[in-house]
Amino acid sequence: MRNNPGTCSRRAALATLGGLATAAGLPAWAQSDRPVKFILPNATGSGVDAITRAASPALGKALGTSVVVDNQPGAGGIVGLQALARSAPDGHTLSVVSNNVVIFPSVIKTLPFNMPGDFTPIAVVGNTPMVLVVNPTRVPAKDAKEFIALLKAKPDGYNYASGGNGTILHLAAENFLDEAKVSAKHIPYKGVGPMVTDLIGGQVDFAVAALPSVQAHIKSGALRAIGNCGAQRTAAAPDIPTFVEQGLPGYVMDAWFAVVGPKGLPAAQVARIHDAVAAAFASPEVKEAMSKQGNTIQVSTPEQAQAHFKSELAKYAALVKKAGVTPQ
Repeated sequence: MRNNPGTCSRRAALATLGGLATAAGLPAWAQSDRPVKFILPNATGSGVDAITRAASPALGKALGTSVVVDNQPGAGGIVGLQALARSAPDGHTLSVVSNNVVIFPSVIKTLPFNMPGDFTPIAVVGNTPMVLVVNPTRVPAKDAKEFIALLKAKPDGYNYASGGNGTILHLAAENFLDEAKVSAKHIPYKGVGPMVTDLIGGQVDFAVAALPSVQAHIKSGALRAIGNCGAQRTAAAPDIPTFVEQGLPGYVMDAWFAVVGPKGLPAAQVARIHDAVAAAFASPEVKEAMSKQGNTIQVSTPEQAQAHFKSELAKYAALVKKAGVTPQ
């Protein structure tokens, strides 16, 4: 069978590009037609999902190939993380994760993977603000003082939603209740999207959520923000006061996000992916998108990411114990 001249020319061109890429220190695999898949252990509509999709075009450009976002929520994020852990360490399967990954070992008795042993932290990319929001038709409170008074007047008379047991949103709400010395019933959901839908619909009363996932609903009036869970206000929503400002100095909850790969990812791949992530999040279009979402970007080194994961595991183990969250 004779070869198609066009096919031969294309193969030759790809081979040449591959050689040039290697000579320039770029990943030769990025010159292939094979995409890089980001498995997200979060549902569509979550903060991590919004961040990843906003950065996908720039990530694809920096990696030299297309990027596919594959949402695999379930069990609070365990399903997607297990899929990543089972992936080949070839640089074609990655993930953007949140604090959830370092909380799971403290709240889930049996995990199908080791954290962080079965993964390769590549970069802690930045932080995203969290806010406590209420359904305004079910909760008349407009600030923390009024909200806490309502909860004290009706112990367990209100309920709150989370993206799943043991998630950062669950822990953030539990810590708020602990600091305010009040109680409410927990209703876990299979992801942030369904949680926000039911919160707007009035099936639940309040929740802690990443600002990017509820910002539009706050602006429309479908949800009301009671307070920013961070140490300071965010430029993306400067009118939302922190809980520290509102009389809860001990309540500060941070949410961060990071890029990780499966265990055994070669050092050269880690370095190449890290550089691509840094380039993507430094691009003007992604910087603008992150600013609108309220995210603060400060890309760590792979070494810093490794240390951060280990220290955060210990930090959240202590917070889980303080909040009295029982492992399930």
